[in-house]
Amino acid sequence: MNVGDLVVRKSYGGDIAFRVEDMRSNLAVIKGTEFRLLADSPLDDLIRVPYAPLNEKSQKANIRANESLSRLKRHREEQTQRNQADLSGDWPQLEQPSYFEVPGKVLHLDGDLNYLKKSLSLYQQLRVPAEGHYVSESGMADALYRLLPRVRPDIVVITGHDGVLKQRPNNDLYSLNSYKNSQNFVSAIQVARQYERHYDTLTVVAGACQSHFEALLQAGANFASSPGRILIHALDPVYVAAKASFTSVRDTINMTDVLHNTISGTQGVGGVETRGSYRIGLPRLNDLSQLKVTPSVL
Repeated sequence: MNVGDLVVRKSYGGDIAFRVEDMRSNLAVIKGTEFRLLADSPLDDLIRVPYAPLNEKSQKANIRANESLSRLKRHREEQTQRNQADLSGDWPQLEQPSYFEVPGKVLHLDGDLNYLKKSLSLYQQLRVPAEGHYVSESGMADALYRLLPRVRPDIVVITGHDGVLKQRPNNDLYSLNSYKNSQNFVSAIQVARQYERHYDTLTVVAGACQSHFEALLQAGANFASSPGRILIHALDPVYVAAKASFTSVRDTINMTDVLHNTISGTQGVGGVETRGSYRIGLPRLNDLSQLKVTPSVL
């Protein structure tokens, strides 16, 4: 067994694929390849596999992920049509202007480099302006102190890996001490809310697998995981952020649409009513390299 190997756990029936991140004596630290789960496991409970198994859970997740991406793209097409129709009704036929778009900007902090790369690729596909940083969960609060004033995002995503501890005090799910990284997420959210306390000015999406949903909301998150303490898909935070980015500032984000159409569903992600960050502007921006201008200053 080596760092970087793909493995499954015998004791869980090989239901989820992991990658070995670290080796400690007879234990391995493992991270989910599709789900934002961090765990440790005895080496003798792990089986090395050549590729991530396409079991029922993985297949369902892949289907949901493709459906969610299709819905986001369809939403963008419908939004373009609505914008053009709205402008057509307000302007004379010969003067119909073309508009430009200002979607909400995302600052994405991720405790997993592979997931960060996947997330940034999806933001690019969806034309969501995003800046991403690979930061350990314990360092996210300090990173936000530095990044928020510089990036000035409309949406911040705080995610990585989490999980309910097997050896937790009195099996207590109310205590932050029962979670791997929920306290780190809470600290990062608190920094974000010190920077901007208004929920409609800065949308905070936070959490990972089995995170302390209630504590993240109480700290100031607009959307968080995981109400049912289930595993969330790697791209669920991206889906929520993209919906916030392309929902008009005149509208609240459609909660039912977001929560039912995330890959993990309503037991994976929840949140509070929030306005969108998307704006349109007039007229369409010119290509200055093609613009003919008569200088007015010698």
